[in-house]
Amino acid sequence: MSAMSSTAILYSLRNCPYAVRARMAVYVSGRTVLLRELRLDNKPVELLEASPKGTVPVLVLPSGEVIEQSLEIMLWALSRRDPANYLIADKSDRQQEMLRLIGLFDKEFKTCLESYRSAKRYHGADLFTRRADCERFLQMLELRLLKHQYLVCDKPSLADLAIIPFIRQFSRIERQWYRQSPYPKVRDWLSGYLQSRMFSKVMAKFPIWSACNDQVIFKDD
Repeated sequence: MSAMSSTAILYSLRNCPYAVRARMAVYVSGRTVLLRELRLDNKPVELLEASPKGTVPVLVLPSGEVIEQSLEIMLWALSRRDPANYLIADKSDRQQEMLRLIGLFDKEFKTCLESYRSAKRYHGADLFTRRADCERFLQMLELRLLKHQYLVCDKPSLADLAIIPFIRQFSRIERQWYRQSPYPKVRDWLSGYLQSRMFSKVMAKFPIWSACNDQVIFKDD
């Protein structure tokens, strides 16, 4: 079996927050995947055969097993190699706290965020209300970041990686308001990630994949 055929394949979209967090987890784990960057208007048949739902990220393992949820891809990467202990493996109580926080943002904040984005895009009269719905979650993060450097403790964890892409989206909806918002700890936390080497690598532009193109090897250099 060749090295390429024994490497997992990650279908991705550069700015999709779910794909961003999957790539971040793969990157910090130090694992290697073959990255297949997509266009939404031209999904390759290989993706649809692996995952008929046609959304990203999708991870196809060498065994043929398919992982279709971004959080599961993150856990796949870090459960096999986690040199910086993003899973906080030595503290089960912090692990549970971390997973609860991710679940809250995935289930509730994301819904509020989409409503806020729609209100801004379509000049909705309820813009301030939708923003306030999101602010409840930012207030929660601000309080956490007043206690420690990152969301769960004084070191980065899975929770930071999982939530960062959605706060990035939030910050871009009303940029001027966000820069003056009463969440300085959240701004510093987000800025630290956006200016990091890791984020620049994860957000690098890759050519759109096709079966005719060379494989793109995605890993921490």
